[in-house]
Amino acid sequence: MPPSRPKTRARIVQASLALFNEQGERSVTTNHIAAHLGISPGNLYYHFRNKQMIIAELFAEYAASVDDFLRLPEGRALTMADKTHYLESLLDVMWRYRFLHRDLEHLLAADPVLAEDYRQFARRCLAHAQAIYRGFVEAGILCLDEAETEALALNAWIVLTSWVRFLGTVRSDAATLDESMLRRGLYQVLALEGGFVSPQAAPAVQALYARLHVPLEQLF
Repeated sequence: MPPSRPKTRARIVQASLALFNEQGERSVTTNHIAAHLGISPGNLYYHFRNKQMIIAELFAEYAASVDDFLRLPEGRALTMADKTHYLESLLDVMWRYRFLHRDLEHLLAADPVLAEDYRQFARRCLAHAQAIYRGFVEAGILCLDEAETEALALNAWIVLTSWVRFLGTVRSDAATLDESMLRRGLYQVLALEGGFVSPQAAPAVQALYARLHVPLEQLF
């Protein structure tokens, strides 16, 4: 028996994500989404009363993905493999939901409920990031005091959440963004940690630098 097609609600969410990423959320209406799927606007409105409800569902998916991996492992110390995992997971989720990063201020201004959900999400992420940095200190990978841990977590958050918008300011066509350009954003986060890497972890960190580096001229 051939696999069944995704339910209409799931198809709407998937199509909206693709269109928002490709064209920008502001350029896509519910009529565009319905036409793209070959369904009537009424069918779409049966599942989502407006575009903000679709955006809220996509943000919930995004936040759940981040919450799932941005945690300390249970029962063991952190390793360099964990650092690679965090960075690659961030790259994946930033790429899959890049429209959220590109249009964030507009999206939050348009929906007070989403804005509050985002504030709660940001608090969770910063708390988890600080716990992870403390874990890397305990594992002997980074050398940080508590104030440096807090500052590094906040600086990493600022870079990651603004990176897609930065790319939009230096490139004339947002549709030309590719995953390698986001990879350079992770390199920038890793660079923030450079002065805090322990001597024994330095060779492995240098290998990560090489893995994430994208020449600056490719961004422009």
